[in-house]
Amino acid sequence: MKLEKWLYRSGRPNWVASVLNGCWAAIHALGIAPNYLVTLEVRGRRSGRTISLPLVMAVVEGERYLVSMLGAEADWVRNAKAAGGHVTLRHGRREQVRLEEVPADRRAPVLKAYLKRAPGARPHLAVHKDAPLSEFERVAAQFPVFRVVPESVGRVSGEQSQPRDAHEDQRR
Repeated sequence: MKLEKWLYRSGRPNWVASVLNGCWAAIHALGIAPNYLVTLEVRGRRSGRTISLPLVMAVVEGERYLVSMLGAEADWVRNAKAAGGHVTLRHGRREQVRLEEVPADRRAPVLKAYLKRAPGARPHLAVHKDAPLSEFERVAAQFPVFRVVPESVGRVSGEQSQPRDAHEDQRR
């Protein structure tokens, strides 16, 4: 069994992964890692305490996304949903954001970009990072994807909450 799978064998981090996640969250929050490595801070839905964990951010067509490599039952996903999507991202500074879940039929390009950037997630998604988009479409419903929207940006009526079509701008 690969180390990455062992660390999350039950779909949750074991004690070793929890310690490592704490260390990485601190490093990402300081901003000394690449800018796509962030620390997510979210209020625990039961404890009420702020929980911090390291995540890898994918960028697709200028939009930022967070992916749950452990699926919809990951605690951070459940906590973020309980908080109405309101979380804090840290990478050298704090940024208040809202996470908007992307519909499953629009997740494939984000999942592909995520796997290219997050080698530690590869054992959890049963798709090779260079597989065609159709392979990512096959597993997309199993892995929540959230678009990151800065809190300072107000919602405009009709604003999309999924990745834009690559040819959309050309049609305008």
